[in-house]
Amino acid sequence: MNGLAALETDLARQLSLIGFGGADWTRARAHPQGHVHDVVIVGGGQSGLAAAFGLLRERVSNILIIDESPEGFEGPWESYARMITLRTPKTLNPIDFGVPALTYRAWWEAQHGAQSWDAVDKIARGDWMEYLRWYRRVLALPVRNETRLTLIEPLGNGLHRLHLDGQEALLARKVILATGIQGGGEWHTPAMIRDALPRSLYAHTSEAIDYAALAGKRIGILGGGASAFDNANHALSLGVAQAHVFIRRAILPRINPIRFMERVGFTGRYPALSDAEKYAVMASFLGHNQPPTNDTFARAASWPGFDLHLGSPWIACEQRNGQVRVMTPQGHHDFDFVVLSTGLISDPGLRPELSQIAPHIARWADRYTPPAGDANALIDAHPYLGPGFELTPREEGDATQLHGLFAFNYSALISLGLSASALSGLQTALPRLIRGVTDQLFLDDRDALIADLIAYDENEFLGQWPRQEAAE
Repeated sequence: MNGLAALETDLARQLSLIGFGGADWTRARAHPQGHVHDVVIVGGGQSGLAAAFGLLRERVSNILIIDESPEGFEGPWESYARMITLRTPKTLNPIDFGVPALTYRAWWEAQHGAQSWDAVDKIARGDWMEYLRWYRRVLALPVRNETRLTLIEPLGNGLHRLHLDGQEALLARKVILATGIQGGGEWHTPAMIRDALPRSLYAHTSEAIDYAALAGKRIGILGGGASAFDNANHALSLGVAQAHVFIRRAILPRINPIRFMERVGFTGRYPALSDAEKYAVMASFLGHNQPPTNDTFARAASWPGFDLHLGSPWIACEQRNGQVRVMTPQGHHDFDFVVLSTGLISDPGLRPELSQIAPHIARWADRYTPPAGDANALIDAHPYLGPGFELTPREEGDATQLHGLFAFNYSALISLGLSASALSGLQTALPRLIRGVTDQLFLDDRDALIADLIAYDENEFLGQWPRQEAAE
């Protein structure tokens, strides 16, 4: 038996030891339009897969994961993620729920030997995706690929109809939006780019970019975060002649507050803070661009065609003779193509699949007023979530529209901290999500469950007294 097969045998035993499996306790719902899932998870990346395993551990198996990507290409790892390695420490255990044989380290050592783990500095991006493919397969998680959600329609009575692109709609009691970084809003394209340039001359780092087709060309990259340097290195490795990174700050970002949050428990305990404390923490957090890892910066800077422009925000852009002219306080530059590492905006009103319910969703601006001068529009647009990642209503009468909807994506940042889209936070966020979903399932059926408990009369004790003498 090879190493991975042996690990899978060990995993099966560990799952048996913790009592994994067994009959569901949820109540089946009948509907004339088809099967009603207890939970539909939108997104089959690391968060969606782990949420499904967490539900199965709680004996909720009437579930389905949908993902718009082909099988094995869910999430960012084979699309717009262009880093060589993950940025998080290799020692994190984000999605194994404490099952040793399900950890990345166990998966790695089963194939490469225990001694090889010490030689791993950071987890390679491709290896992480292979681990996720294995995780899905070995747990037999129910995923339907190439299935894109277009609209969530509340039906009342605790049900939602999920409209799909080119497929029959699904019915669900609970919907988990495990839709990643962009799933709570949209990637940000500055108006000076959008209004001045044709789409053929620019792209966001979140998009598919054919850097090989730009071989020999000169590109400009706007933004000082980690993805800017990932894209510069990736572009230069594929033959781009020059990649210029422009940062508005006069010095490179150096501080990564995520490292502090990992060390002192912010990832798990953040939800216990008051709204005022959360607002202050996240105002500071969002003030930092995530710096590149030292090895990523060194790789990018080692290319002869790499250049870095500090204190150089883009003031304006224009098209000139099929190129892009970028104006900065230090002068202008001409490029064949420009790339935007300009982050994202979290606002449920930007999501087309939420168009029917977005007006009913409470935002932070509806629930908390910061001190004068401290308002932050980026924070204010985030949804104000409950403790289990549930969407909360803007007005009391909006509650029925939102009941059963959970935002387990990057838009949860302000309400629940590093959680749904950060590997650093998944270990503590997932149990919180699973409890929120399963508590709702239970409370929705509490009348029937309590009535059944009161009427329960199955004999367990079979002894008799006085003794029954054996018949002579």
